Amino acid sequence: MKGKYHIIVQNNRLRYELDIRRNITIIRGDSATGKTKLIELLEQAAAFGDGSGVEIFCERPCRTLGGQDWNLVLPNIHEEIIFLDEENKFIKSQEFAAAVKASDDYFVIITREDLPNLPYSVEEIYGIHTSGRYHDLKRTYNELYHIYSTEEFCGRKKPLAVVVEDSHSGYEFFRAVCNEREIACSSAGGKPNLKTVMSNLNQEPALVITDGAAIGSEMNELYQLMHHKPGAVFYSTAGGIHTGPVSQIQ
Repeated sequence: MKGKYHIIVQNNRLRYELDIRRNITIIRGDSATGKTKLIELLEQAAAFGDGSGVEIFCERPCRTLGGQDWNLVLPNIHEEIIFLDEENKFIKSQEFAAAVKASDDYFVIITREDLPNLPYSVEEIYGIHTSGRYHDLKRTYNELYHIYSTEEFCGRKKPLAVVVEDSHSGYEFFRAVCNEREIACSSAGGKPNLKTVMSNLNQEPALVITDGAAIGSEMNELYQLMHHKPGAVFYSTAGGIHTGPVSQIQ
């Protein structure tokens, strides 16, 4: 199951409209923002059908998943969009992560917590935007696109250090680029180490390069750290978060 899916869930009082682009979508937000109501509407539609007064429009079936027997139910669901909320504690388990990896379904997970067991994109973390009876999704970290504009990036000082998330081919590429320009380049050795690396950065210009496609669970803390490291520029090779082209390293 691949591609983008447009979903409308509504009754005579509420309407949710959202686009799902990847296999894992995270919806975050405080209480009373409408997250739980979305799950309730889906459950009502499943339980009472047309008598629920809930309408669901999507190319793929949409349903919820929960309960102690989730691991027995999930293998029998194929090419559907599955909604889960944070009351299902199993979403934090490695067993669930393995099941998601093996599944051909899309998962929309409503939670206020980070889920380090799941490789979700920073581009697919949303909050619910409400306007009267209408609800849609607002990308949580959308403001990161505007922290440093391209013009600001081009005018910034040459970085004194470059930190690359991985230690494989990506790191080898950026190390070669940095060696030509006499810039120190190091590997963080994986996304769990990025928080420590950023915490240890001083105030000098630095460029941190990561893969936005799988760093969603780390983004909350990284975002907070960025506000305390004004010299650091964050760049995603997946296009999720960037401040300008890498060719601007001069």
